[in-house]
Amino acid sequence: MNFFLRVLLTMSALSFIASPTVFARDTQLMVPIQAGLDSAIAKEKLDGSIKFYFAGQNQPKIAAPIKTDVSNRKTNSFGKSDQDACIWGFVSALIEFQKRAHELGADAVVNIESYYKKNSSPSATEFECHAGAIVAGVALKGDFVKLAK
Repeated sequence: MNFFLRVLLTMSALSFIASPTVFARDTQLMVPIQAGLDSAIAKEKLDGSIKFYFAGQNQPKIAAPIKTDVSNRKTNSFGKSDQDACIWGFVSALIEFQKRAHELGADAVVNIESYYKKNSSPSATEFECHAGAIVAGVALKGDFVKLAK
C-alpha cells in the first residue's frame, strides 16, 4: 500500500473516531397518547385488567395508594419511523406498569406523566419520547393504586 493511501485511510479513521456526535441524534417528540393506546401492539399486550389514567384526566376515586414508580423503556428504532418507535416504547412502559400493578395488587395506575431524564411532563393527551438513529426511549412515572368500588 502506498504512503498516500495509508495516510488517507488513517485520517479517515481518525475523523470517524473523533466525531461520534455527528451520528448522534436525540429528537424530542410529543406523541398522542391515544395513538399508543390504539396501536396493534397495545391491543395485543394490554389485557384491560389494569386501568391507566394520565395526569390531567378525570379519574375514579382512590381507595388506597400503593406506590409511585417509574418505567424507563428503550426500543430499537432502526427501520421504524420515529412515531412508530415511540409508540413501541410507550406501550412497553405500559406493559411494565401492568406487570408491576399485578405484583403490587393494584388495579390502576394514575397520574401517569412523562418523566424523561427525571423531568416531569404531565399531559392528558401526549407523552414525551426521545428518538435517535438506533434507539427510542420513553419514561413514564405513575401512582399504583386500588380504586374505590
